[in-house]
Amino acid sequence: MFWVLLLLLAWAVAGAACTRLCLAAVRAAAVDMDAARGHDLTLYEAAFLSGGPARVADVTLVSMARQRRLLLAHTGWATVVDPRGRDEMERSVIGAIGPEGQSRIAPVRAATAAADAVRGLADRLVRAGLAVPDGARTTVAAGVRQVRAAALVVLALGVTALLMPGPTGMPRDLVALWFALPLALALSCLAIARVEIHPYSPWASPAGQRLLGALPRRMTGGGDDRSYLASVAVRGIRAIGEPELRAALAHRDQPWHD
Repeated sequence: MFWVLLLLLAWAVAGAACTRLCLAAVRAAAVDMDAARGHDLTLYEAAFLSGGPARVADVTLVSMARQRRLLLAHTGWATVVDPRGRDEMERSVIGAIGPEGQSRIAPVRAATAAADAVRGLADRLVRAGLAVPDGARTTVAAGVRQVRAAALVVLALGVTALLMPGPTGMPRDLVALWFALPLALALSCLAIARVEIHPYSPWASPAGQRLLGALPRRMTGGGDDRSYLASVAVRGIRAIGEPELRAALAHRDQPWHD
């Protein structure tokens, strides 16, 4: 009857993983919809909800470059033209470049993403119910991975029980049926999660995702500079139309040595 112990272990693994995922989904959905209702996203807010702090830094750099207040070379260098930042984000970029007025783009981007201005933006979005708090940022996605792993564990335990030598005290097809129950639980939980809480955003709450879904229709439909920047905020650097500017920001991922 050793297979019964394996069955109990299978139920424990599947039940624990499914419970974690359900709790994570409930926490992710527990947002203040009244606070989110009627909220008009700014470019920086849309950038954060779409791609996190790094996307905010990208939008700031692109905005300053298009206004000719910052030069972004395709070789990966940023040069300050106008040292007067018009908001906190721009002042963070200028401060990251330093007093010499020139720096590599990669450290500038990293420093801007970690600046107090971006952290303050994140805190405001969390309070508004539009962003996922730090502690729960990857909870739902991690819960899905745990349920997938649990399904594999249940399957492995079932195969082990069926391949064990000696009598089981029960027909093997019934043993397989018993193990099919916790496996069905895990697979059903995954199916429900895919329908109800997919995609799993690491930054935007369900309310924030709904606002982002309406953003392209409200902000990116025109051909002005704001629509252009809104596209960059939502889609990232692939939305940049200028090849040299896109190459300058893409250059951040390339290794560089003195």
